[in-house]
Amino acid sequence: MATSSAISEGLLAKYEPVIGLEVHVQLLTASKIFCSCSTRFGDPPNTNVCPVCLGLPGALPVLNRKAVEFAVLAAMALECRINEVSIFARKNYFYPDLPKGYQISQYDKPLAEFGLIEIDLNEGESGRKKIGITRLHLEEDAGKSLHEGFADSAHKTAIDLNRTGVPLAEIVSEPDMRSPEEAYQYLTRLKEIILYTGVSDCNMEEGSLRCDANISVRRRGQKEFGVKTEVKNVNSFRFVKQALEYEIERHIEILESGGKITQESRLYNAHEGKTYGMRSKEQAHDYRYFPEPDLLPLVVDKKWQAAIRAGLPELPEARRQRMMREYGITAGDAHTLMLTRAMADQFEAAAREAKSPKRVANLVQSELLGRLKAQGLELEQSPISLAGVAASADLVESGAISGKMLKDLYDLCFERGQDFPAVYEAEGRPEQSRDTSALEKLADELIAANPKQVEQYRAGKKTMIGFFVGQIMKASKGQANPQLVNEVLTKKLEG
Repeated sequence: MATSSAISEGLLAKYEPVIGLEVHVQLLTASKIFCSCSTRFGDPPNTNVCPVCLGLPGALPVLNRKAVEFAVLAAMALECRINEVSIFARKNYFYPDLPKGYQISQYDKPLAEFGLIEIDLNEGESGRKKIGITRLHLEEDAGKSLHEGFADSAHKTAIDLNRTGVPLAEIVSEPDMRSPEEAYQYLTRLKEIILYTGVSDCNMEEGSLRCDANISVRRRGQKEFGVKTEVKNVNSFRFVKQALEYEIERHIEILESGGKITQESRLYNAHEGKTYGMRSKEQAHDYRYFPEPDLLPLVVDKKWQAAIRAGLPELPEARRQRMMREYGITAGDAHTLMLTRAMADQFEAAAREAKSPKRVANLVQSELLGRLKAQGLELEQSPISLAGVAASADLVESGAISGKMLKDLYDLCFERGQDFPAVYEAEGRPEQSRDTSALEKLADELIAANPKQVEQYRAGKKTMIGFFVGQIMKASKGQANPQLVNEVLTKKLEG
């Protein structure tokens, strides 16, 4: 396989990628989809199992109502049409971590269809693009094959069936994406929406969100799709993008050399940045789907749909636009403040009480998040609450404290593990100096000691005032009012 540098821009312009994604989202229920076993992550292997999820003879599945409600809520957030009647089906295949020999899923009559997600177009293009969602259906997860971390793992594979029967919503996109970047944006937006609904924690490290990527290439202008390959179970959005980039180049190289693409499933090795063949790709008929005889059709009537829709929160894009209007913040501010629903909720609560919501937004980005990242902390672990940020923003807005004083107080908050109001009180409610006579004395001393800089300023180099301001702020230990310092210095220097 050639490296990316071996594929010329001309060849990349000659072919068009066609990408579709299948995303499995674990629903945040306490019990499994067809039995009462716990879905808790990290328990000892094979402890959250029962006759139903082990597929023992005579054990019958009972559908988890909460899983249905979560799946419907997610489908509504993705603008899908909810089907009043859907059918569970058996997807038959053999694998050691599938004890029944089949997976209960949905096939020709899924829970929901025809949704969409909007993404921003590629850099250099304006506007937005709609990515269609073919379907959202319910299914149970399989178990997990373990290849390391136990005795004799070099020679044997162990099976943990705790995940067997965990409820999943599978979200299948239309093949509407035309670049790895669009796929990355789609996944980012999908995760944001799902997190806002609260139906999943989307924790990729724990397998709560997994992605299979389908990729083919065709000559530009060609209507028919090329032969696709599927990259299975990629566990980060960045790796999905990298795997797609590799596959696009691999497909083009094969076609340009006169070869043919084999339809197959492949695995991505993140350490090598390459994909490897896994197995030939199954067609639907290979699974021998047929209706699940132990489950009745699932009926989600209009009344039940209305009750579920009542729990639909304000979704990210609508909230982003409203926050920009109401608080005067930029799109960049809104994006950062809405990384999680909890952060957005806390910001809005703080902004409603603050003198300047914009300043609160600025301090969150410039002072709070950087400190949290440097110490490896999440927002929930921050010693400074967003209400504390708002309190500090008000002090800066009123001129009571300077930016330098705020930074010093924030440092103390992180050192002591205390919120801003407590530290501000403990430090004796420090304030900027507004003593004009003291500032004039400092300015006179500074001007007398720096005749060269004074001469440069008076010769037209007005930026030299920054030197003088910095010296006075240093002499006052950051407690002088910068605006007053500027006024005093300008008067002295111009005189």
